[in-house]
Amino acid sequence: MEAPAPHGTAETPLPGVTAKFTVTSPEQMQELGRRLAKLLRAGDLVMLNGELGAGKTTLTRGLGEGLGVRGAVTSPTFVIARVHPSLGDGPPLVHVDAYRLGGGLDEMEDLDLDVSLPDSVVVVEWGEGKVEELTDDRLHVVIHRAVGDTTDEVRHVTLTGLGHRWSTVGLAVLSA
Repeated sequence: MEAPAPHGTAETPLPGVTAKFTVTSPEQMQELGRRLAKLLRAGDLVMLNGELGAGKTTLTRGLGEGLGVRGAVTSPTFVIARVHPSLGDGPPLVHVDAYRLGGGLDEMEDLDLDVSLPDSVVVVEWGEGKVEELTDDRLHVVIHRAVGDTTDEVRHVTLTGLGHRWSTVGLAVLSA
């Protein structure tokens, strides 16, 4: 795990804190999501990127379980966004699939993510190049898998926490 510099300014932001994991089954991906949920709080933006079938929704399903939210977490590809209210006193989960959305944040304004973000955990699949303007503090999750005609379940997951929010979060605890 790479350690961040202790200080950052607007001109020189804190570098990202990175952790890498190898996941060998959908169950392990979901468990990684459950463990990651323990580190999340209202106001967190999580950007998920990876090939089709990499496990983005499976990871989010684990996040939903870990956050204790209502409703089955499924891919929001056709509805674009789903809100899963908390069953307890935790934040709701806003799950967005930006795959069919082009352009940047302007095309996502109708989703009111900037309004939802302070009170929710917002997870955006395919969000790279589209939602970074929401906050300087965000968690990038990249899932790599073998492509082509393969039954290989191995995934390589890289988590990079950016900004002050993530500068003191020990992502390595997720491997415990």
